[in-house]
Amino acid sequence: MQRFRAEGFDDFVAARWSALLHVARLLTGGDRQRAEDLVQESLVKLWFAWPKVADQAPEAYVRQVLVRTAARSARRRWWGERPVDELPDRPDPGDVSSDVAERSRLEAALALLTPKQRAAVVLRYCEDLPDSQVAQALGCPVGTARSHASRGVARLRQILSETVRAVG
Repeated sequence: MQRFRAEGFDDFVAARWSALLHVARLLTGGDRQRAEDLVQESLVKLWFAWPKVADQAPEAYVRQVLVRTAARSARRRWWGERPVDELPDRPDPGDVSSDVAERSRLEAALALLTPKQRAAVVLRYCEDLPDSQVAQALGCPVGTARSHASRGVARLRQILSETVRAVG
């Protein structure tokens, strides 16, 4: 049973890990640790459903799990993290400050959206999914998904224009 279940799962995870992490990071408002936890939790759920979805649409399934898990986790008040006395060493990535600043600005703006608006914007414009797949992932009608995306983009424009005015 284990061998049958694992067929193709490892390849799927290896091929899609970075894309799933990117989506999860956007869904969590830029929090890399929460994004990694979100992807892990979603992949565990995919593992148990793998025999059913492997031949159909594992990408759509895991994306829907990501969105729903992110929305559920956004309602939690406490994450169970504990402070440590000493932070781990970080590698020196070189000078990518303008890219990091722009990405951080976008992630901070995304974090201010509601979870459904954030999910709709990320899936529609970052993942380039059609409205029908966004609606399926959100578990709502297509019109509602479009509305979430439209309102999210309008709010992002407002937030980002305010930060440009504040900096300039």
